[in-house]
Amino acid sequence: MTTFCLEIEGDLACFTRPEMKAERVSYDVITPSAARAIFEAILWKPAIDWEVERIEVLKPIRWLTIRRNEVASKVPTGAVLAAMRGAPGTLALYADDDRQQRGSLLLRDVGYRLYARLVPGRGERGEPLAKYEEMFRRRAARGQCVTQPYLGCREFDCRFRLVNEPANGRAALDETRDLGVMLYDLDYADPDHPSPIWFRARMERGAVAVPGRASPELLR
Repeated sequence: MTTFCLEIEGDLACFTRPEMKAERVSYDVITPSAARAIFEAILWKPAIDWEVERIEVLKPIRWLTIRRNEVASKVPTGAVLAAMRGAPGTLALYADDDRQQRGSLLLRDVGYRLYARLVPGRGERGEPLAKYEEMFRRRAARGQCVTQPYLGCREFDCRFRLVNEPANGRAALDETRDLGVMLYDLDYADPDHPSPIWFRARMERGAVAVPGRASPELLR
């Protein structure tokens, strides 16, 4: 199987720690699930999945604190379903009446080198993986994507490029630190109640090794 490498950059990023409730606080580096989403933004099919193998941090970890006005509520799902059945009601939200300020601790001026490979998906059976690998290689080389890749939050878009020879690129950040327990991904074995999967992340000289799906290092 081919391992693909993407270099990504962005002005702002927020890979939110799920233990934080009201305020958004980012992890120190991009999470495997956020990295997977970037590959999926370029190519995704029901017959394939992306498995992230390694994350390299290319720029110093720097922070930015901002406060933003946000809408505190959302339209209830029940009201939407009732409206679809023709029941009377309102689906509007008025920001001026439901606004609140929230702080966010973001990453700024980020750069990463992401490594991932295609694996058979859990959906419908499709073509051989080699066909999807060629599709991804062609799309990534041209800068094409299905949806705009982003860095944790949709308002923080990112730039990407396919790297054919990562060893000839710029060196990773020369820093080692324990990143603590990090979100790996969500387990959708029960689609109605997805459960989080965790792993103990450590950055060694700018590189974070990501365990595989079946690794005993994953915490469920």
